[in-house]
Amino acid sequence: MDERMKELIAIGVSVGVHCQPCLDFHLGKARDLGIGEDEIKEAVEVGHMVEKGALNAMRKHVSLVLNKVQTQGGACCPGDKSRCCS
Repeated sequence: MDERMKELIAIGVSVGVHCQPCLDFHLGKARDLGIGEDEIKEAVEVGHMVEKGALNAMRKHVSLVLNKVQTQGGACCPGDKSRCCS
């Protein structure tokens, strides 16, 4: 994989994980490599798509966990298996 592709991936990942310092760093490297703004914007959009998918998955997971807590009458705590949701 060439450096251009690595930086475009890093830009998308930075957006997806909300790492602002990472995004600034990788945008600088991408521009230093001569990557155009259109490609950078596309990488940012891919990061937003991943971010949106992760957000939707987390919302569903939270809903499931909260429903289990309500039906089992206790809090979910990984350190206390007697009160675990699963």
